[in-house]
Amino acid sequence: MTDQELQQLVEHISLQYFAKPFTHRAYFNARLKTTGGRYHLNDHNIDINPKMDDGADHAVLIGIIKHELCHYHLHLAGYSAKHNTKQFKQLLKAVGGSRYAPRVQSTRVQTRYIYRCEDCGLEYHRRRRINLVKYVCGRCRGKLHLISQTRQIGA
Repeated sequence: MTDQELQQLVEHISLQYFAKPFTHRAYFNARLKTTGGRYHLNDHNIDINPKMDDGADHAVLIGIIKHELCHYHLHLAGYSAKHNTKQFKQLLKAVGGSRYAPRVQSTRVQTRYIYRCEDCGLEYHRRRRINLVKYVCGRCRGKLHLISQTRQIGA
């Protein structure tokens, strides 16, 4: 989906569910990592995380667009656009928007090194290599051993 298709989708959802036009800009922002979208209070534009587009039916994307449009229309109407207000929760429930964005699966392997204590068997998953001479088990002070080392994919 391109930015122009996203813009048309946001305008269509705004008219269909809110009966008000969306007159500002909506676009994908690849720098968003942990959030589904963002509404800008100063220029009223909406950023959407491109990883939230789930493919054919766009169900997750539409839920996030409805969420951001709740912020948009409440703010323009003079209400608070915060998540914890009664108006926001009621409007979000009325239009069927998503309250939270789903977690995005990253393409990288998070754990590169797995260490195990030789005494208690506790496993430690680490991204960085640790000095086995300097560090010991935090639970029992036992000696640690490197169990497995994986290569990082997509770095």
